[in-house]
Amino acid sequence: MIFRKLPGVSASGMGLRLSQKFVFLLFLSGLVTLCFGALFFLPDSVRLKRIFLSKTESQPVTVGSENDVREHLKKGDMMLSSSKTESASKDEKVTSSSNQGANTDTSFDYNKFKKCLLKPPLGIEHGKPSDPQTLQRREKVKEMMKFAWDNYKSFAWGKNELRPLTRNGHIGNMFGGLRGASIVDSLDTLYIMGLMDEYNDAKEWVETSLDLNSNGEASLFEVNIRYVGGLLSAYYLTGEEMFKRKVMVLGEKLLPAFNTPTGIPRGVINLGSGTSWSWGWASAGSSILAEFGTLHLEFVHLSELSNNGIYTEKVMNIRKLLNKIEKPHGLYPNFLSPVSGNWVQHHVSIGGLGDSFYEYLIKSYLMSDKTDEEAKKMYYSALEAIEANLVQKSPGGLTYMAEWRGGILDHKMGHLACFSGGMVVIGADDGAPEKRQHYLDLAAEITHTCHESYSRSEQL
Repeated sequence: MIFRKLPGVSASGMGLRLSQKFVFLLFLSGLVTLCFGALFFLPDSVRLKRIFLSKTESQPVTVGSENDVREHLKKGDMMLSSSKTESASKDEKVTSSSNQGANTDTSFDYNKFKKCLLKPPLGIEHGKPSDPQTLQRREKVKEMMKFAWDNYKSFAWGKNELRPLTRNGHIGNMFGGLRGASIVDSLDTLYIMGLMDEYNDAKEWVETSLDLNSNGEASLFEVNIRYVGGLLSAYYLTGEEMFKRKVMVLGEKLLPAFNTPTGIPRGVINLGSGTSWSWGWASAGSSILAEFGTLHLEFVHLSELSNNGIYTEKVMNIRKLLNKIEKPHGLYPNFLSPVSGNWVQHHVSIGGLGDSFYEYLIKSYLMSDKTDEEAKKMYYSALEAIEANLVQKSPGGLTYMAEWRGGILDHKMGHLACFSGGMVVIGADDGAPEKRQHYLDLAAEITHTCHESYSRSEQL
């Protein structure tokens, strides 16, 4: 390169000045890169990332429509396509990223599945008990369900829930614009109870009025357990293809929440754009154990029905990370960073924030026909740590599960922890044989404590 000599400036002086400018520009460039790079690695940078990535984060995954899935089902193809179908509109694209490598043999034969069941879904004579007292109790539960359903239908039909005091419907902001959460969540219960008129009303509403093309901010956890779980259960009980079509569309919309450095999903997702972020109240942008740990049952069946392993891969990756990281005293804290994959706080609770993670471990083992040895090992190891560190006796002799905060016990047991009695019971038979009676006794003690809590509250 030839430099023209400037008046009054020597060649060596000009070279030195250019060298200084180059070094300064290089330093400035490095500083800008460092600042913006740090933005995306800080554990509490989720809100800042939304400012920069709200339009681009969701680009790898686009959501599908029910019409797209219906077309594939007619052709015997349960996978969502990796490109637009000829009949799809510009606004109704199916996911392209999640179907790479999926199998081509995608038929799921419901009738074949039903023949493989060891027992009919509703039992002999629809499970009618021979014991008169059990039958009487069952009819009372059924009566209560019908009372709740009739009032929901009268005052809140199509809304997500009924507000009993004001007698009006409530939509809320947990479901991203989806409606009818109580309807979808009740499908299997109505069917099992034999409330067929009510079930048929619910089924008709789902078929004609459940609009999945929403564009709102939803709780990944709530949408999964209410809508995905409700639709899956209804399909397996009835074989109605409509339920399967709907759940395939909805399951696809949840996948972008897993687009994090660790694969641990964030708690909130926009069902339209696929953009996800953590709850504002969650410490340092963390994900919640009871939320990302309560996906396994549904996602395994999404893979089963779609013949697409992407759903199972997502939840198995969660397990892989949980098994890899160190657990204080064998306990699972409630807050985990989806960026670093480390615990954010050492707060352990069997109630809110932790509860259903443990429930899903033992149920995953049972659902697998007791072949999921990893789930079994994780469950009984966790239960052992819980007994060693959290299970306590009150001065009055009541057994309870305390909370744990960085090694210090918080001697309280939340209402949501009362599920644990039933959880311990269903896992009693599959633990160490010598501990079976111990587990049954522990479950009975916890349930007694909860019963006492409710009974004494009524007296206040």
